[in-house]
Amino acid sequence: MQTKVSTKGQVVVPNRIRRKLNLQPGDSLEAKLEGQHIVLTPRRSRPRSAQIIQDPATGLPVLSAGPDVPQLTSAQIRELLAEFP
Repeated sequence: MQTKVSTKGQVVVPNRIRRKLNLQPGDSLEAKLEGQHIVLTPRRSRPRSAQIIQDPATGLPVLSAGPDVPQLTSAQIRELLAEFP
């Protein structure tokens, strides 16, 4: 993917990347230089938002809070919620 630097030094992060990383307006990014590459890393100052997605293996709906968080099935969520008062 290609993007440009504006006259103010601003760079637009492509929509596909923003969606994949769940980046929202106002989110902070850490910028560092690695050789001749600029590396931008999201700084998580807010909790992740959970979303219901389709499990690629089973086709069942699962609750996900991101790629590095375990996914729960509908049955597991019902089991957890049954323990609440």
